[in-house]
Amino acid sequence: MILSFWRYSHLALAVSSFIFILIASLTGIILAVEPVSNQLEVGLASEATSEVSLAQTLAALSNRYDEVLSVAVDENDLVKATVIDENGDFSEFYINPLTGEKTADLIESAPIYQFATNLHRSLFLKSIGRFFVGLASLLLFFISVSGIALIIRRQQGIKRFFARVLRDNFFQYYHVYLGRLSLIPIVIITLTGVYLSLLRFEVIPATSLSHDVDYENIQAEPKLATADFPIFNDIKLDELRTLEFPFSDDVEDYYLVSLQSKEVLVNQFTGEVLSELKYPFVDIASRWSIDLHTGRGSIFWSVILGLASISTLFFIYSGFAMTLRRRASRIKNKYKKNQAKYIILVGSESGSTIRFATILHQQLLAAGQKSYLAEMNRYSEFKKMEHLIVFAATYGVGEPPANAKKFEKRFTKFSSKNPYSFSVVGFGSLAYSNFCQYAFDVDKLLQTDSKAHRMLEPYTINNRSWEAFNQWVNQWGEHVGLDISVPQENPITQKRKKKQSFEVIEKTEACDSPDDTFTVTLKTDSFKFQSGDLLAVYPNDETHERLYSIGLNNRGEILLSIKRHSQGLCSNYINDLKVGEKLQASIVKNRDFHFPKRARKVLMISTGTGIAPFLGMMNHNHKKIETELMWGGRNEASFELYKEVIEGNLSRGYLSKYAPAYSRAQAEKLYVQHLVKRDAEQIAALLKAKGVIMICGSIAMQKEVTATLDIICRKANKKPLSYYQNKGQLKMDCY
Repeated sequence: MILSFWRYSHLALAVSSFIFILIASLTGIILAVEPVSNQLEVGLASEATSEVSLAQTLAALSNRYDEVLSVAVDENDLVKATVIDENGDFSEFYINPLTGEKTADLIESAPIYQFATNLHRSLFLKSIGRFFVGLASLLLFFISVSGIALIIRRQQGIKRFFARVLRDNFFQYYHVYLGRLSLIPIVIITLTGVYLSLLRFEVIPATSLSHDVDYENIQAEPKLATADFPIFNDIKLDELRTLEFPFSDDVEDYYLVSLQSKEVLVNQFTGEVLSELKYPFVDIASRWSIDLHTGRGSIFWSVILGLASISTLFFIYSGFAMTLRRRASRIKNKYKKNQAKYIILVGSESGSTIRFATILHQQLLAAGQKSYLAEMNRYSEFKKMEHLIVFAATYGVGEPPANAKKFEKRFTKFSSKNPYSFSVVGFGSLAYSNFCQYAFDVDKLLQTDSKAHRMLEPYTINNRSWEAFNQWVNQWGEHVGLDISVPQENPITQKRKKKQSFEVIEKTEACDSPDDTFTVTLKTDSFKFQSGDLLAVYPNDETHERLYSIGLNNRGEILLSIKRHSQGLCSNYINDLKVGEKLQASIVKNRDFHFPKRARKVLMISTGTGIAPFLGMMNHNHKKIETELMWGGRNEASFELYKEVIEGNLSRGYLSKYAPAYSRAQAEKLYVQHLVKRDAEQIAALLKAKGVIMICGSIAMQKEVTATLDIICRKANKKPLSYYQNKGQLKMDCY
């Protein structure tokens, strides 16, 4: 309920105020340019500094002009003077504080800034407009607070507030990422905006100073030159706001000096301080609020405010984009809940898990089965249920997502009268220590029902892996006796780039390998790529793709390692290609799986054809970063395909150590996770020393290896594996 409160508050506040926030952001961007433009136009010659005293500036002005009326330092820290020249003309301009020389005319606000200011302050609606603008500032502050709460929940605690953000999709990632960066400026903008509105409507009363001067005892002697006044010599220009000269030569008239923190009255003849009062807090807070809200006086802060305003525009757009995306994933059913044999329940925070559940739901309907899809919070009695499938995402610290908060209570309340099987699929990220914890909790809960039979062990899917989902669907379909499969083209991830031609340069034959595995070398001049990127191959003009991890050979050409499957459309297509022939494919950047340039040590773990990107990485390890490879295959004959590359890199020092794990070479099977367990002490030390572990291969291998690594990290380093993944020390590309 707490999460729902913050989420719906965040959305409701944004919806109710987005027009006003949109206008304020657009005008804020324009107004952020004005202080920068003003300071650049006048230049540094007129800037007030702590190196020049007020007395020096007054002496310089008295030598140049007949009469000086005032000296001021404006909001941009530029010194200006109001004078009467030798012709008796009244003038106001910027000056060089050391010489008194005119440096520039006063800058008049351009029409666009005047327009933006009026729109920003009052929407051209005067007092009522100012009220709505102030209200919008307050609402934006509450939006920021609710956003903070949501980020804390998403990041699993306030200590991880600035930890790495997991990339779900473009809008969600940058909504959180930019939200954290611009949080402080936006909070400052909103609070100062509210404060200034309260001042404008006199909710915070205005203050004025009342000096108590003993006029009867003011002396005109001893008379000193203005430049000799002790007070003026003590005041530096960066402390000054304004200096107003006396109106007449009457002894009761005085210099009125406004400084940053106080106001001083000075005898015009003797330089004696007649009165000195500090400004009340309200006055200082008002000036600070104006400076912080407008950016005046600081190019740096003006730029920050401009960027914060731009970010706010992005938050409006991305926020509504995510909302519409969630609405688009609303559940639709062909059959009623009491008609369906297959019940699919889904718990999802961002909506991505719902899209996976919808795909299974649609495939069941296409197979002529009666399927019903619902959120976990809508669990009730399903009279004809034979199979229950639960897709459960984990949110926060092993907690259920918002649409699954009521599931446990409703499951206890509504018991099934008929026996049924169940399967639980967990969605999450290994970057979190509580990976798929809620799915395991649901599995335990379902086991408490005497009518329930667990068909499959809980199955976990890391980072919305389409390959892992496909594998689970195939397993589940076999158990229920249905021939169903998910689309080969992944509708969850981003669209691929335009296809290009790749020429086959070299190739081995699958029939020559005991594992039915072959390598192929491709050449193209159209792309820049690295080992670890992916090649999306489209066989025989098919629209469906197959992804292969790329390795670069010594000539910078693409090296692929592929296992041929008897019914594999793409693997057979590539195996049948001859040298000189071309295939259609596109490069998919995989930046999270590139070889680390600054790591002290790298451990590569792979099985089978997952070795391909590592072959390329070691080929180009010119800095000779200490690199170890653990590889799993059937037997030594499986190694022959890669032997030349690995031994060559060992001899050149590009690969420090190679450790094979052969599963069919001895009576007791040996897998890479056994090597990891064997070298637990060294691996714990590697992570502690900021080394990087890279894993490429099957999903099954990934699960075994990461489970072993997590045990090692918790035991030896007292930290979960997710701690190192969040620091970029664990990189994975599994299928």
